[in-house]
Amino acid sequence: MSDNQSYELLGFDNVLLPVGDVGAAVAFYERAGFTVGFRFDEAGIALLRVGAEAPGVLLRHEEGLGHRPPPWPSPRVWLEVPDARAVADRLAAAGLAPLDPPFPVATGWTVEIGDPWGNVIGFTDYSKRPELGRVGG
Repeated sequence: MSDNQSYELLGFDNVLLPVGDVGAAVAFYERAGFTVGFRFDEAGIALLRVGAEAPGVLLRHEEGLGHRPPPWPSPRVWLEVPDARAVADRLAAAGLAPLDPPFPVATGWTVEIGDPWGNVIGFTDYSKRPELGRVGG
């Protein structure tokens, strides 16, 4: 393929999140409602399932990261849910404080959490635009 030819992006493979401890990260994300697809401690990775798709959120141990947010701004990964405000209630019940109260976005509502390593996961719904979402579309 030459430099001026385009290519088609087919979809996401995995989203990789750096963590300082795979076991502690799995425990955190399970409290947040994620299901573990597989865990391979010897390689320092664990895959969290997202819907029925094979790709997911891949937690990857990074040497020296420790239990602290990185000194740079973290990207945000938002995942679609049926009701972000209900997720906020469930997170609070699990002892996971959202970064902010649920906030309105163009399509509905979003709530975000940060893990101990500074990764930010958002849960967003399409309550204002159900025709665009997976649940209503």
